Amino acid sequence: MSEAENAQRAATIAVLVENEAGVLARVIGLFSGRGYNIDSLTVAPVDETGRISRITVVTSGTEMVIEQIKAQLDRLVPVHKVSDLTLEGPHLTRELALIKVVGKGEHRMEALRLADAFRARVVDATIESFVFEMTGNADKIDAFCALMRPIGLAEVSRTGAVAIARGPRGIN
Repeated sequence: MSEAENAQRAATIAVLVENEAGVLARVIGLFSGRGYNIDSLTVAPVDETGRISRITVVTSGTEMVIEQIKAQLDRLVPVHKVSDLTLEGPHLTRELALIKVVGKGEHRMEALRLADAFRARVVDATIESFVFEMTGNADKIDAFCALMRPIGLAEVSRTGAVAIARGPRGIN
């Protein structure tokens, strides 16, 4: 195998599926049964009737593995469309995180200064803690959390990536 064939890449894959019981389990089973890793997974209904859901999966692998994942997803019965946003052109990816920081005195002030710089919003505050809400790409959230660690990072809850193509192109 050449070095290019062995190269790993990240892929953000959007999948439109019927919103019915067991669909997510089948998608996850496809990944686990073949030893593919899921870095992030989100799912929610996206049409006005609630009958169609969009699953966004972030995964990584060689080009051959990513192509296999897409082909196998496309063969699942309740799947309407599979789109590799990473390859198909410019796209936006965002994640939501709730970040709890515990501390007093100067640590609280530093947490607020950093939150302001990162455009994180305070959604809960006590005398000893803050919960910040932040949206952005994974790298931005990772950087904020890394800076909060020495200040008193206590807990992080993340949604996983959601993504959409830029411009008029869509997968519907």
